[in-house]
Amino acid sequence: MTRLAARGAATLSLLVIALAFLGPFIWVLIASVQPEATLAAAPTLTFSLDNFKAVLTWETIVLPLINSVVISGSTALLTVVVAGLAAYPLSRYQLRYRRHFMLTLLFTTGLPMTAILVPVYAMFFRFNLYGSVPAMVLFLTASSLPFSIWMMKNFMDGVPVSLEEAAWVDGAGWVQSLRAVVGPLMAPGIAVVAIFVFVGQWGNFFAPFVLLDAPEKQPAAVTIYTFFSQYGQVAYGQLAAFSILYTAPAVILYVAVNKYLAGSFNLGGATKG
Repeated sequence: MTRLAARGAATLSLLVIALAFLGPFIWVLIASVQPEATLAAAPTLTFSLDNFKAVLTWETIVLPLINSVVISGSTALLTVVVAGLAAYPLSRYQLRYRRHFMLTLLFTTGLPMTAILVPVYAMFFRFNLYGSVPAMVLFLTASSLPFSIWMMKNFMDGVPVSLEEAAWVDGAGWVQSLRAVVGPLMAPGIAVVAIFVFVGQWGNFFAPFVLLDAPEKQPAAVTIYTFFSQYGQVAYGQLAAFSILYTAPAVILYVAVNKYLAGSFNLGGATKG
């Protein structure tokens, strides 16, 4: 009886937590199809696509989404490449200060973005980089590297060194072995790092808001701010419709690479024979 009560309490707790997380999503779905949606977003039989029609314009959703894809995708791609090159010696060689370097990386992951954005803002102005999208991508890449290197190194540790040694015997260099042997075997890990960086920068509001000067350069995470007026009024219906369209690319990306995320790192059989 005690075990049954404990199981029931656990199930009830999980149900409450699930409803707490599902509540905002349900509100977004309801408000997006209500012509005069409010903060309450009460269920009604009146549905309309006017909110989606209002936000489906070049300036409101199309250009900001393109900017988000360019900024987040470039940051993720550059981070994966640099993190892979940095993680390789940390995983394969016995470096003298490797432990200290890894602990330093772990420490830098705890630094908040707001703590370094003020000096970065001053540096951008000093070198005439304010408003430059490539410069901001480099900054976002640098801020994403510490944790990405940590993850990439752990994934690379799961690839047996004996596979690389076989490639070295055949005359391959470390670059070739990294590209042809290690890379394909740790594809799930690369996918995890890429998605982690992409989703993190997809929702980054503060850095583009501070470092980009023109609205046509800003991503969708900053554009969503335009639905809040200076008098405290909010276009809730359009905000909900924009949120659905804004979230869709990240969800599609996750579904597209789900097979890599579901892959295992059991590589022991690769060394047999």
